[in-house]
Amino acid sequence: MPFVRIDIQKGRYDATQRKAIGEAVHQSLLEIGVPAADRFQVLSERAEGELVFDRTYLGIERSDGFVAVQITWNAGRSLDLKKQLYAAMAKHMTAMAGVRPEDVFVNLVEVARENWSFGNGQAQYAP
Repeated sequence: MPFVRIDIQKGRYDATQRKAIGEAVHQSLLEIGVPAADRFQVLSERAEGELVFDRTYLGIERSDGFVAVQITWNAGRSLDLKKQLYAAMAKHMTAMAGVRPEDVFVNLVEVARENWSFGNGQAQYAP
């Protein structure tokens, strides 16, 4: 049920690294209990000027290797689990794709379970 959107600067990462970024996100989600088959991701490369970010917000030095990850998922996970996810994503992106931890930006969007349709025009999670 997580739907993952990943945005990177065009030409910054090669095909192997792009695949590894997606794998790193998925591995991180598995570590907090998301089922292995529950994988829905969109990775987009943005042209210069289309991925805008502050290079020093909150004292974190970001580079052109900035990776924006937005995860839409069901509401209800604990703060500790979210912190575990953030740490795992930075760790795995660094190890698997060579992304600097400072360049890993994560945004979680929590929705009610009935806001999903996985196909066939049905709301599979609706009561």
